[in-house]
Amino acid sequence: MPVVRILGVDPGSRTTGFGIIDAAPGRVRYVVSGCLRLGSGPMAERLAEIFSSMSAIVTEYRPEQMAVEEVFVHRNPSSALKLGQARGVAIAAAVAAGLPVAEYSPTLVKRTVVGTGRADKVQVQHMVRRLLSLDGTPQADAADALAVALCHHHHRPGGEG
Repeated sequence: MPVVRILGVDPGSRTTGFGIIDAAPGRVRYVVSGCLRLGSGPMAERLAEIFSSMSAIVTEYRPEQMAVEEVFVHRNPSSALKLGQARGVAIAAAVAAGLPVAEYSPTLVKRTVVGTGRADKVQVQHMVRRLLSLDGTPQADAADALAVALCHHHHRPGGEG
């Protein structure tokens, strides 16, 4: 089975994490990860920044597939709406570049990477660091994005699952 480059995204209206891995049966390799710091400006400007940054990442690193976390229900409807908008523009950037997009619940991502769906951010960071043999611990949002990419590798057809 050939190597597949996967872009994982942890969307947020103030910080959006991204992580890219190269995956093949029996092995994964870290490519790049980071966080888009969007600040607190007008929502429309933050959404435009997510779209343009995701488009640039796709152009530079040429992933073949994208995986993104599904929106979980917030107590605050306004927060859920903003998260949904951030997620939507990240997905739109991928689809505009011709990438197929898979969606995973936060619980499934955590269960796949850590072994429990109730894992906290520190546990996700630790397991991502171990699974990808990283020298340092990635920032929380970048680690979450890498976890989404690892989850996709595990559950996609032809992946580890």
